[in-house]
Amino acid sequence: MTSTAEPRTESELGKARRRKEDEHLVTGRTHWTDNIVLPGMLHAAILRSPIAHARITHLDVDEAKKQPGVVAVYTGADLAEEQGSLPCAWQITEDMLTPPAPALAVDTVRFAGEAVAVVVARTYYEAHDALDVIDVDYDDLPVVLDLAAAADDTVVLHPDLGTNRSATWVFDSAEAGSGSNVDDTIRDAEVVVERTFRQQRLIPAFMEPRSVVVDPTAPQTTMWSATQVPHILKLMLAMTLGIPEHTLRVIAPDVGGGFGGKLQVTPEEVLTLLISRRLRKPLKYTETRSESMMAGHHGRDQIQKLTIAARRDGTVTGLKVDLLADMGAYLRLVTPGVPILGAFMFNGIYKFDAYRFTCTNVFTNKVPTDAYRGAGRPEATFAIERIMDELAVELSMDPIELRKKNWIAHEEFPFDTVAGLTYDSGNYEAATARALELLDYDGLRREQAERRERKDPVQLGIGVSTFTEMCGLAPSRVLGSLSYGAGGWEHAAIRMLPTGKVEVVTGASAHGQGHETAWSQIVADRLGIPFEDIEVLHGDTQTSPRGLDTYGSRSLAVGGIAVVKAAEKVVAKARPIAAHLMECAEDDLDFTEGQFRVKGTEKSVGLTDIALAVFAAHDLPDGIEPNLDSEATYDPDNFSFPHGTHLCAIEVDTETGHARIRKYVCVDDIGHVVNPLIVEGQVHGGLAQGIAQALYEEAVHDESGTLLSGSFAEYLLPTAVDLPSFTTDRTDTPAPGNPLGVKGVGEAGTIASTPAVVNAVLDAVRQFGVRDITMPCTPMRVWHAIRSARSDGTSTQGGTQ
Repeated sequence: MTSTAEPRTESELGKARRRKEDEHLVTGRTHWTDNIVLPGMLHAAILRSPIAHARITHLDVDEAKKQPGVVAVYTGADLAEEQGSLPCAWQITEDMLTPPAPALAVDTVRFAGEAVAVVVARTYYEAHDALDVIDVDYDDLPVVLDLAAAADDTVVLHPDLGTNRSATWVFDSAEAGSGSNVDDTIRDAEVVVERTFRQQRLIPAFMEPRSVVVDPTAPQTTMWSATQVPHILKLMLAMTLGIPEHTLRVIAPDVGGGFGGKLQVTPEEVLTLLISRRLRKPLKYTETRSESMMAGHHGRDQIQKLTIAARRDGTVTGLKVDLLADMGAYLRLVTPGVPILGAFMFNGIYKFDAYRFTCTNVFTNKVPTDAYRGAGRPEATFAIERIMDELAVELSMDPIELRKKNWIAHEEFPFDTVAGLTYDSGNYEAATARALELLDYDGLRREQAERRERKDPVQLGIGVSTFTEMCGLAPSRVLGSLSYGAGGWEHAAIRMLPTGKVEVVTGASAHGQGHETAWSQIVADRLGIPFEDIEVLHGDTQTSPRGLDTYGSRSLAVGGIAVVKAAEKVVAKARPIAAHLMECAEDDLDFTEGQFRVKGTEKSVGLTDIALAVFAAHDLPDGIEPNLDSEATYDPDNFSFPHGTHLCAIEVDTETGHARIRKYVCVDDIGHVVNPLIVEGQVHGGLAQGIAQALYEEAVHDESGTLLSGSFAEYLLPTAVDLPSFTTDRTDTPAPGNPLGVKGVGEAGTIASTPAVVNAVLDAVRQFGVRDITMPCTPMRVWHAIRSARSDGTSTQGGTQ
């Protein structure tokens, strides 16, 4: 054997390997984009509008050009002919209205934070200092911030469009043939519950602010960017700016988190590329934290009106969803499609006879929205799990019993849903039973009753969230049917080196997910190569020229299966060579643990030995090329459908409104697990973000459109001190659609946790007449809701503070 490590003798899959990629991160040997320094590199700083809606009546940059170190200053007028319009890749309806979206405003600004001018200087500080002497006059225009007002065209943001309504997208089960007419079902129902929920606007708040460096001096123009999507970025930049694609190279080095916030073609990337090519000099732009929060895209921001119909025994029959979604001032890469991703998930794990979903996308004077962890699925899960609790209250049923009565039983899979999807697998009963056991659900219900009886000022609430999600965002035909501008396949290649080592090239670009470790485990399992002898390459469009990147919990379920397929091809290419070397027929060979063995004998040859023999090419079968390298592109037939049950016990101090999570239990079913340590990390991180939406985070604007929560002093992120120790477990229902039986996990914690927490808060205070509290459920809002309900004796919604 040429390997320095021992051959693998046990399965790598399911092993809790520490992540390969962590050592250089925790020891500070990182390669963040902002660490990159090139000879002669210049720095860019951006002047941003402090006003949400105005005409630019005067813009004088002459003084800025005279400042020390300043090389150039650019306005929108300077770049108007080149900058094009920032791309939107999702035309959700044929009549969707898409206004031009300049990277640098030319004559009008439409959100506070929009770029107005760019200063290029020899140092970062000289560039930023020069911003202070740019003279701008604005003629204020009316702003539209409220979603309902925007839908009514009270103020029209883009006069050329004549309306703020970008598109209306409808799914009707009766028209689709997947269910009955929802209006008839609601009319004939024994019980009808209608509620309106608010999904607040959120800021992705990733650890590393966005940064971009462009070097136009090499044979290829090279861009380093803190991006989730280097392949998509390269294509979109080429198409938007008319640059030949083969002359561009995009590299995503170490990327400090994204959560969808770096799934974008940003104005800053366009401007840095354009200006660098104009000057023929390397150029860097790195945003400040306040710029990141003010100008990077936001998430969520919806009004959800739900109507659920049921029989008196609790059997649900119909569901109608009317959604009003805030696009912000412009459409970014997948902005209009994010709300409709939820269309297929509002029915959740339940069996409805009828369903209709209507989404209206509107423009407002805010920064654009786009993908944020879960992208449409958390919004849908929140709404269905909240209204299921409301229905349980209406029927005086335990919320668990109501869910049991309506969920898809494990023996019914595969199951065609009322929303037109086919759920391939699931066992909601097993996950729920385990979660109830871990929480001690019955014991906590008894304690809750005792606290209510003695009128304890600290009340106990128990929240339930049972969920599934469509992830592994991939099937190209499905995406095509939704008019998405790309496919959903993923590519991988395996290079067998002469020394027996392996290079895995993946189109999935990691930014914290653990690809290098998980992909090494997959290849070690399939090829019998030691884990330590495998290197994973990603994030560079030259090293990995084909790929569709990382989002939508698609990495393992799509990208990982591409790796499996490439490994199978390596074995297939090695088989005739092994037969030749051992003078036997190919059919006489078994391949296990990295060895080809002749059946019934002790004769064997290792894959690493074959790699060296192929390199030498001294004794190969006739017609066989000396090459074991293989690649594969995988495009699944269906999404994957992880599911789970999340339960939250929360204590609410009715005198202060403070809500403290006492115990949080989640049991997720993500199919087979490649690495349980990575899974735990993904689940814990997801829970933190979902709980944060429920209790802490909100992007707040004043009446003029200024972002009031533009720093971490105002935008509240929970720390470890604010979160409980989570109790997690898993059930294992393998996905039948892929050879590893895996499903996605990256978004599960976020999707499920928000409704579990909010349901728990409401369960604690509903006895006082509180029917809803707008997220986040801050102490002030909870206190206000309790006081309002007690004072007037009616159900109420929490305040706005």
